[in-house]
Amino acid sequence: MSAPATEAGPAHAYPGYLDSLAEADEYAAIELALGLLERGVPAERVLLDLVAPAQAEVGERWARNEWSVAQEHAATHISERVVAAVAGHANPRPTRGRIVVACMDGEWHALPPRLVAEVLRLRGWQVTFLGASVPAAHLVSYLHRYDAHAVALACALPMRVPHAHRMIEACRRSDVPVVVGGRGFGVDGRWARRLGVAWAPDAPAAADLIADEPALRRVPPAQLSHLADDEYPSLVRRRAELIDGALADLRDRVPATRSYTPAQLDSTVSDLGYIVDFLGAALYVDDASLFTEFVEWLVAILTHRGVPAAAIGLTLGHYGRVLRDYPRAAGYLGRSRALLGAADV
Repeated sequence: MSAPATEAGPAHAYPGYLDSLAEADEYAAIELALGLLERGVPAERVLLDLVAPAQAEVGERWARNEWSVAQEHAATHISERVVAAVAGHANPRPTRGRIVVACMDGEWHALPPRLVAEVLRLRGWQVTFLGASVPAAHLVSYLHRYDAHAVALACALPMRVPHAHRMIEACRRSDVPVVVGGRGFGVDGRWARRLGVAWAPDAPAAADLIADEPALRRVPPAQLSHLADDEYPSLVRRRAELIDGALADLRDRVPATRSYTPAQLDSTVSDLGYIVDFLGAALYVDDASLFTEFVEWLVAILTHRGVPAAAIGLTLGHYGRVLRDYPRAAGYLGRSRALLGAADV
């Protein structure tokens, strides 16, 4: 008698796969994935029901401070090797046009778009995967050299949305339709719609959209008239000044920061910069939720690392005072501080 399907599928293999990632056991992870293929599980299901959810759990373990950056990187590398092994085992031959898949400039989370690339390849497309952080000029140059049916662009961090829009427009000037995906556009694609670009929530949806060229090209215009108030470009110009001022304010109001190690200081400066960058992205799409959701995430991350949420409140207050002549930015900062207040910070 054959084993039940539930025992032969990705759900049954998932705990063992996570254990392999936790132990940094590349060989066990690959053997497990290939074993599923040999038992008749489609390659697409192995990628989407095993590798993808495991990678999401890896990110959650890092966020909860259960895994170090080194552990997260090791697990990601192993999953990349698994994807390569699955792709090599399936080895499909292209029967359709070329699709270019890439990460936005400055975006280093390359595994999710790699999964999209492999799903497209499994569905018969000739796929060129350009990897992480592709400069817009280099992507456009590639599109001029090779005829592409479409471009699929990934963005994991909402703070990259302004850069994403410039990259999308550069592709369109090359007359190549674009589909985007990733958490950087909102879990429901709301910021993609604001930019006027086709969005897909997952790899199968992206593949279906790319196969429907009229739908891919039928997108509403961008809704960015609010940028006329000049808050976004002004904030970008003042980025370094804002970070320096916020760091000085923290040193005045939280004396412990004066004795930070170089590593602690670098992390603090990075966090201060992220706050400015996410605020800028929220201004770009005119959506306070982009910023408030980031603040909630940052509070959770830093709390797991022993940094009190009150420190974030101090920085938000400082930025609010400095940016009091920026109505939209000040409003977003005020909403975020109110969230922290609701948490008794």
